[in-house]
Amino acid sequence: MATVLGLMVALWALGAVFGVPGRVRLVTVAVLWLAVVLAQLVLPAGATLREATGGRAEPWLVLGGVAALALGYRALLRRIRARGAVPPAPPAPGSFGAAELERYARHILLREVGGPGQKRLKAARVLVVGAGGLGSPAILYLAAAGVGTIGIVDDDVVENSNLQRQIIHADDRIGLPKVASAAMAVKALNPFVTVVPHRLRLDEATARDLIAEYDLVLDGTDNFDTRYLVNRVCAALGKPLVAAAMTQWEGQISVYDPAQGAPCYECVFPVRPAPGLVPACAEAGVIAPLPGILGSMMALEALKLLVGAGQPLRGRLLIHDGLFGETRTIATRRRPDCAACGHLSQPVV
Repeated sequence: MATVLGLMVALWALGAVFGVPGRVRLVTVAVLWLAVVLAQLVLPAGATLREATGGRAEPWLVLGGVAALALGYRALLRRIRARGAVPPAPPAPGSFGAAELERYARHILLREVGGPGQKRLKAARVLVVGAGGLGSPAILYLAAAGVGTIGIVDDDVVENSNLQRQIIHADDRIGLPKVASAAMAVKALNPFVTVVPHRLRLDEATARDLIAEYDLVLDGTDNFDTRYLVNRVCAALGKPLVAAAMTQWEGQISVYDPAQGAPCYECVFPVRPAPGLVPACAEAGVIAPLPGILGSMMALEALKLLVGAGQPLRGRLLIHDGLFGETRTIATRRRPDCAACGHLSQPVV
């Protein structure tokens, strides 16, 4: 009997050494116990195997009963403890759980952001118009920074030619709507962020109601009709607009905020270029990292506006020349006769 008990202990210990789950080890020992009990009950008295395992079934049955009682008692204690355990309370609205505090620690260390600023980011609602070259890095950095709700507007689908610069998309998502692809990327990056996809092209009927739901708008579109429409709606609603544009090796960015005395997009560009004068990226080409630079700057300006840090690009147009590594800033002013914001009474910057 001692030999069999030793074998049971050895099997249990060996399984623990090799990382065998406890249930598997328990089943192995139970099978061995059952084999011994059957040998005692089936084999005739005096049989060698029966004598080697104790000669009687009663001790083994008692041992099995005691083990069953011990296991049952242990399972009962676990169930009682589980029922009595108080689950951790979910974070209160606007507060952060442990995982979020660790995630945003580098922000919280910044004097200009801190805990209050991070809470403002979590409560913020930002609309990004265009999930292409500029929108891709902007959306990713807004999500990484912890902006609570990110709306994404785009009516296009992911194409192979997009992947040279539109880093939010991936090869296995070719053919998917860009808003769906972008939402997947955001959720993979930060599950604490809410993404609201809007698969549509903004027009007069949809722009006002949609933009009214958000605190701030980022425009990374590649057509002038949408740029002027978004600007006029933002000016009318008093929403800050961060807009950028690029072609080939050069890009520009500014914060258009007439509600705070800064010019709007139409103040700076009152007349749209003639057809063909400013070709799109599909016609003129664009170096891959350029939208990453401008899109990241869009996210940076958005974060500054949301937390009230530094000096946003209100009344300034920043132009970046990637080919020669030069960046310059041009002062801009409100136009009293601007069709989009001329009716506003804020002082001209």
